[in-house]
Amino acid sequence: MAQRKAVRARVHRFDATGEISAGPDSLAGEEPLEINLDGEQFSVTMRTPGSDVELVAGYLLSEAVVTSMDDIVEIDFSAGLAPDGSRNYNVAKVRLRPGTWSAEAAPARSVYTSSSCGICGTAAIDAVTKTSAYPLIPAACHVDEDGEYEFPPMLSAARTGELPDRLRSQQAVFDKTGGVHAAALFAVGDDPSAEPELLVCREDVGRHNAVDKVIGWAMANKGLPLSRTVLQVSARASFELVQKSAMAGIPMMSAVSAPSSMAVEHGRSVGVTVIGFNRRGRFNAYSYPERVA
Repeated sequence: MAQRKAVRARVHRFDATGEISAGPDSLAGEEPLEINLDGEQFSVTMRTPGSDVELVAGYLLSEAVVTSMDDIVEIDFSAGLAPDGSRNYNVAKVRLRPGTWSAEAAPARSVYTSSSCGICGTAAIDAVTKTSAYPLIPAACHVDEDGEYEFPPMLSAARTGELPDRLRSQQAVFDKTGGVHAAALFAVGDDPSAEPELLVCREDVGRHNAVDKVIGWAMANKGLPLSRTVLQVSARASFELVQKSAMAGIPMMSAVSAPSSMAVEHGRSVGVTVIGFNRRGRFNAYSYPERVA
């Protein structure tokens, strides 16, 4: 059974004049992915198939199960079978390095995570906030007279304002379906005015999945922490996306839409610069604006 990021469907189109036409359309692919850890069922998430190894790795980092790819011994998709017996790759059996995780010590979870929510599978409120292995606020960080932490600039305002368009240019599945989110990771150098390097872009029906795929790619190809990177997302700046940034050591996250209050509060507490309403070269910085030159 082939996995598809976009699925063809026949639709009927209506317009204001009463005209009706029928024809093909493309829909965003969405299928469940069951994740098992060392033989224990951990979670089921709805996602757009593709880059699933990256998705699993990034998701486990976000859930504080692992801190690097070295903690993951194997991700096996051979157990996923469709009703007709063909392989559908919808079950990921993860084998972890001994001592990495135990079901008894882990916070309780409900099994299902929808494509619209990355933390609704967490059963306990206290388990929502995770502690990053790559803190963005070091002990020696300077604190100003108002008690705020101060960070050196990373990216100019002009370059920050260009990120949404650079992300949009990579959204091939969105062009076909109009139904997926996207996330892109950019590497910055010593000169804030220099154009940041696009490292990776991923799309998914779940905005949190797109971010997990980006982080999973970086875990395998760049290593953590991602201290000289900026994350650009196509959606709003939610708490879960800020937390994923912090878990990977990403100091700046930019969104085209609004942030939530909890996203901003969490950004301030863990040291993430949260940028929202990044559109047409203008944006708002809600925490640590000094990282924008």
